[in-house]
Amino acid sequence: MDEITFKFIARIKSDFPDKFGIPRQSGLLKNLRSTIVFEPEFRNADALRGLEGFSHLWILWIFSENVRDSWKPTVRPPRLGGNTRLGVFATRSSFRPNPVAMSCVKIEKINLTGEGAPTIEVSGADLMDGTPIVDIKPYLPYADSIEGATGGFAEAVRFKKLEVSFAPGIFDEPDDSKSADLHDSGAKFPEQKMAALVELLSEDPRPAYQRSADRIYGIRFAGFEIKFKVESEHLTVVAILPLQA
Repeated sequence: MDEITFKFIARIKSDFPDKFGIPRQSGLLKNLRSTIVFEPEFRNADALRGLEGFSHLWILWIFSENVRDSWKPTVRPPRLGGNTRLGVFATRSSFRPNPVAMSCVKIEKINLTGEGAPTIEVSGADLMDGTPIVDIKPYLPYADSIEGATGGFAEAVRFKKLEVSFAPGIFDEPDDSKSADLHDSGAKFPEQKMAALVELLSEDPRPAYQRSADRIYGIRFAGFEIKFKVESEHLTVVAILPLQA
């Protein structure tokens, strides 16, 4: 057998409509919530029987935005600034012979009733909204946590967390008499997602090879476009703009 076909068992429902800004690895953002929504064929509560005894899950999913017919033996990890080539199998790059990824997430709640049930609410996922999932497996502490493991170049190059602040007046009520600008968004960002937003921004979502202090960056998160700039180790949110429906 040279090939095998997978069925998508589920898709993730997350606050990331596109790739930019997604955490570099799973588990980094403890306040980030997502939901595993099973495809109709796999919406069977019996398939989750016993899962309530586990705290974490492995999600096996597809880099659906990077599916391609060819592959290269080396890639340029963003962690190294995009300038150094390493073997594809020494990285977690999305550009792989088979676009398969894995993420470890915390189980927050298993919903056996309600719309689309069963569903699984998780935290720490690094998946774009709608990403197809091919399998989930429980995390086993005695086998999956390896004492003394080393992290190669990923350990040698660590990103320092940024201090996050918001520009004055960013949450003021909108004034129709004023022209919209970066400091007059009038946005009503959901309070329950604020901790996740600050956590996300503190990880510095900019590409490692694109670090301009003069540039205003933007990421789409939770139905809003978050515009920010970074000077030294300080990130300032200059606007929070609702996305157009």
